[in-house]
Amino acid sequence: MHYTHCPACGQLLTARPLGDEGLVPWCDGCSRPWFDSFSTCIIAAVMNTSNEVLLQRESRRPEMEVLVAGYIKPGESAEAAASREIAEETGLTVTSLRYMGSWPHGGGDRLMLGFAAQAEGRANTDSSEIISARWTTLDEAVAALREGSIAQQLVNAIRGV
Repeated sequence: MHYTHCPACGQLLTARPLGDEGLVPWCDGCSRPWFDSFSTCIIAAVMNTSNEVLLQRESRRPEMEVLVAGYIKPGESAEAAASREIAEETGLTVTSLRYMGSWPHGGGDRLMLGFAAQAEGRANTDSSEIISARWTTLDEAVAALREGSIAQQLVNAIRGV
């Protein structure tokens, strides 16, 4: 969200220099800056004990395979969001998570936090969002994921490439 008016008092914001931040939206009425807000999301490469990664097809984009991803809810840690999203989308239980990095997404209005997740259980597609899921090698996953996508970058990071 790009603020033009103060979220607290509604006054039109002006641009004011603020330290090493450069020009920032400033409310003269509240005497404070307002930094643009963005959504924070997780993306996870879910791995099984055979070092295979789970690829899914979503009902809203059935033509492409993707990794588990979703928004972090207010008051939720990134790790809790990753575990929740994995459970919701796959039915799997996370046994360990490793933070891999972050990527800007959606034109800069979202930040994706990437995880490598070890999970156990039987993957299902009982979710209304997911229409299919399959386990594949890391190399096959890189080939199947959209070229240059955050998902492909995350799998490459896990591969050490």
